[in-house]
Amino acid sequence: MSDGKSRCPWLPAHLDLYREYHDTEWGVPSRDPRHLFEMICLEGAQAGLSWWTVLQKRERYRQVFHHFHPEKVAAMTDAELESLVLDPGIIRHRGKIFAVRQNALAWLQIPDPVEWLWSFAGKKPQRNAFKSITDYPSRTEASDAMSKALRKAGFNFVGSTTLYAFMQATGMVNDHSADCYLSRKK
Repeated sequence: MSDGKSRCPWLPAHLDLYREYHDTEWGVPSRDPRHLFEMICLEGAQAGLSWWTVLQKRERYRQVFHHFHPEKVAAMTDAELESLVLDPGIIRHRGKIFAVRQNALAWLQIPDPVEWLWSFAGKKPQRNAFKSITDYPSRTEASDAMSKALRKAGFNFVGSTTLYAFMQATGMVNDHSADCYLSRKK
């Protein structure tokens, strides 16, 4: 169902959940620590897969990972995490599942994770206005630096490409295409 609005070329507009995500969340600057932690974990879960796969499983991820409250996730036991390997509501990759707890433990060691993460974007949203899907980079110097720093801090599944997607998703980078109705709105 089309509403006549021009959107980013990567968006499969016939998928309502995807369109809602694009219109209300993707590219919107977030400084909510719980949301930022969630997105690092979900982008890590996406590695090698499509975002659509993760987006469809997002609610179940929230249920099994305590709505991504780092303190609760850090307290999860090996047995709890092992049981998730059998849960069809999430991506059943043992490494990615255990990485969520590892990332929570690392997150809790950073004095101000929100400001620290935003420092890689110069503390304010960076704006781009790509015209074609081929113009979008898969990584940048900022995502390279963020990846290196997060790995050093003990995070897993935080490669540069994953973190550029994280930066886009959380509005550190506004990559709405030049002809998208949200290009200059957020």
